[in-house]
Amino acid sequence: MLEVTNNCNLRCITCPREYLFGHQMAKGFMDIDNLKKVVDEAYPYVDSIGLTGLGETMMYKQLEEAVDYIRSKSDGIIVFISINAHLPKSVEIADALSDKVDTIQISMDGVEEIYETVRLKSDYSFFINNVKQITENAKGRRADVMFNFVAIKENYHQMADIVEVASQIGVKFLNITPFNVASVTAHNIDYYKLFLSDSFRNELQAAHLKAKEVGNVEFTTWDFESEEGFQKCDFPWSHFYISWDGYLTPCCAKPFPKELNFGNVFEDGLMTCLNSDAYKEFRLQWYRNETPKFCEKCHMIDLPAVDMNLSDVPILDQPTY
Repeated sequence: MLEVTNNCNLRCITCPREYLFGHQMAKGFMDIDNLKKVVDEAYPYVDSIGLTGLGETMMYKQLEEAVDYIRSKSDGIIVFISINAHLPKSVEIADALSDKVDTIQISMDGVEEIYETVRLKSDYSFFINNVKQITENAKGRRADVMFNFVAIKENYHQMADIVEVASQIGVKFLNITPFNVASVTAHNIDYYKLFLSDSFRNELQAAHLKAKEVGNVEFTTWDFESEEGFQKCDFPWSHFYISWDGYLTPCCAKPFPKELNFGNVFEDGLMTCLNSDAYKEFRLQWYRNETPKFCEKCHMIDLPAVDMNLSDVPILDQPTY
């Protein structure tokens, strides 16, 4: 996961950028030559690269150049981006990338006024028109378009509505994930009680039934049913996150180098950082199922297992943003 930028044009109440850790972080854009150096080191060993992070990916002016460079290394690497579809040129940029990337993930956190309540500085009409055009332009091309919905107390009652919108627009994939408060200093783990409630369970099941009814939306969810604990998280093994300025951080949920990093890949090299003593100790804690202090409050750790009665709903096997 390469954070090409952590700048953004919106201010979403679910985003760690808008809380203490985010206020303290340096902001910028990844140097394209440094990005290429990381790809050079990584490409023989990785099967996917996400060009996204805490910011709006399409604000990165060298985005198409970055994708082209990855493709020059291997056409088999899965390339995905996550966007808010809220820039004046979002449709134009997506059109240029639709035959080059594999997934265009769009953050979709509500319908009408609820969307604007969650994603501050947004305009739902502008957003949904952009999504319609992006989806239409992507038909028959390489890129799949998907919605990612972060469930919070303000919007969880609209989960079935999101399925309906996806179906009407032609967005084939929808993933629903619970709000992670790991890096959101305004909330503690009491927030997770929402996802243990009958009300939330009923709304999630309604969304699942709606997906079955419409028949053209592939519905995935967070893994609600596995036991909580550090070993529920596979990020120490499966995904690494590099901030725009080169720091190797544990994951996309809390990508703040000032809190924890395993070195700077631009200065020391990717493999040196991945195999540093600090990262090895982090993985040893995973083996012992001991939660690092850095990971406290994460929903992997502090959201108890709950039976959602969704045994036939797949779990998404790639990170969401």
